[in-house]
Amino acid sequence: MKYFIILFSLILLNSCHQKQKSSYQSLTTVDTNKGPVNDGKLLMEQKCYSCHNSSTDHKERIASPMVAIKSHYLNDSTTKEQFANAIWNFVQQPSQEKSKMKGAIRRFGLMPYQSFEENEIRAIANYMYDYKVDEPEWFKEHLKDGKGKMNYHNDGIKVGAINRDQKKTPTEKGMEYALNTKKELGKNLMGTIQKKGTLEAVLFCNARAYPLTDSMATAQNARIRRVSDKARNPQNAANDKELKVIEQFKKAVANGEDYLPITKLENGRHVFYYPIITNSMCLQCHGSPNKTINPEVIATIRNLYPNDKAMGYDINEVRGIWAIDFDNTNAK
Repeated sequence: MKYFIILFSLILLNSCHQKQKSSYQSLTTVDTNKGPVNDGKLLMEQKCYSCHNSSTDHKERIASPMVAIKSHYLNDSTTKEQFANAIWNFVQQPSQEKSKMKGAIRRFGLMPYQSFEENEIRAIANYMYDYKVDEPEWFKEHLKDGKGKMNYHNDGIKVGAINRDQKKTPTEKGMEYALNTKKELGKNLMGTIQKKGTLEAVLFCNARAYPLTDSMATAQNARIRRVSDKARNPQNAANDKELKVIEQFKKAVANGEDYLPITKLENGRHVFYYPIITNSMCLQCHGSPNKTINPEVIATIRNLYPNDKAMGYDINEVRGIWAIDFDNTNAK
């Protein structure tokens, strides 16, 4: 998971290297609730903020904030095309050689390979090139203290926060619930892996994953579950209806097809489904025994979950789905 975090870290690591100063200074403020601005900002929040958000305290971070990525990868002569190309080039095959943030790799590790859509990565890169990104209050002091070997770069169009109070479609609302919960679980799990290792992460999942998911469900007034056809915890076993949804997503991913969330209205409530896709980080606990999962971790998993079925996965496979149901409040 340590590597998962850097996934997002370096996905944008290469991003921030491209933007001309004159274009930054000539623009002021835009409405973020429509058009490509909204698309790029939302994608950045969805794909990157689990690890790279600006609100996390410096000592508790599991990856660099977006402004650090931008400052490392941007100079006055970088073009928008170069910027987007650098990001996509790195994400296709992450490596230390391609990274411009050696300190981040030393602290957080190199991000693992994960399957991303090129058009989404380029939308994120274009947004970062043209607009200011959120930055932590401590960031400039961090630079003054000489802790970061970079020049500060965060010019661009200033954008306001996306209007969270406007009515959302059921699909948008379901995705919001899934991403918020993923962020909370990921932050805690990745922090555990970084500080204590994979074995402790298994123990964390056993003791804390359910309570954290339940607390997020309560906070968002929804029922949030992660279910699988090959469950580790029997409580996460998919029912017949969910098994059909999992199979549908599996076929789409295996065939390289685009897929969208599935949202239905059942008994007056919206039901939302979205796949959980594996990356190389996941294989530390869900890959092949004695190949990507070390013996000590295997022994712990088998002790905690005698009926475990959640091994044998490879990268970019459907490990399960988010199954979330909620009422019509704040949905179109």
